[in-house]
Amino acid sequence: MLLNKKLSCLAVAALCSTAVINPVMAAAGDWLVRGRIINVNPNDSSGSLSGAPGVGVTADDDSTIELDFTYMVSDNLGLELILATTEHDVTATGSLAGASVGSVKALPPTLTLQYHFAPKATIRPYAGVGINYTVFYDAKVGSGIAGLGATDIDYDNSFGLSAQLGVDIDINKKWFFNADVKYIDMDTKATITGGGLGSVSADLNPWVFGIGIGTRF
Repeated sequence: MLLNKKLSCLAVAALCSTAVINPVMAAAGDWLVRGRIINVNPNDSSGSLSGAPGVGVTADDDSTIELDFTYMVSDNLGLELILATTEHDVTATGSLAGASVGSVKALPPTLTLQYHFAPKATIRPYAGVGINYTVFYDAKVGSGIAGLGATDIDYDNSFGLSAQLGVDIDINKKWFFNADVKYIDMDTKATITGGGLGSVSADLNPWVFGIGIGTRF
């Protein structure tokens, strides 16, 4: 009798322990919402300006806040949409190296199909592939090309693929920590009005590193 009571207590303790260890547990039909601080770091390359052979462009990195929503299609499969916008300073390379080309903002909403390897564990790694459409807006002409007669600059929007690796780690019954890295295939064509500089094609292809917290609904 005493043995049965001890076994019952151990069983209850094991169940309680499991509940504490696995408090968030993503499942089919759930929504996961994450907020991250991200750094968008272009892995860029460019051609030459059509009106200035040998002169290319490069973009700097930027940090911002990202919000994402993941809908769990099944226990293992999720669809994630990320929302964030960044601003990048663009400078010239080649014979005009260091000259300010200007700045531009990028809004790359990205839809990713994720596979969650251990949806009921306290540490839940995932991987994903997706597609993004990048909108470039609020472009400004920098002093380096304004001095050469440039009056305006326009960047083409682009479609591209993306890849992702991340992990969710439970903090308590409601919240979890998240770390995430993405690679986004992103390119554009910048067309400069005035100064006879012409246009240049550039591959930005940024790495996006993020950390943050999330919750489940």
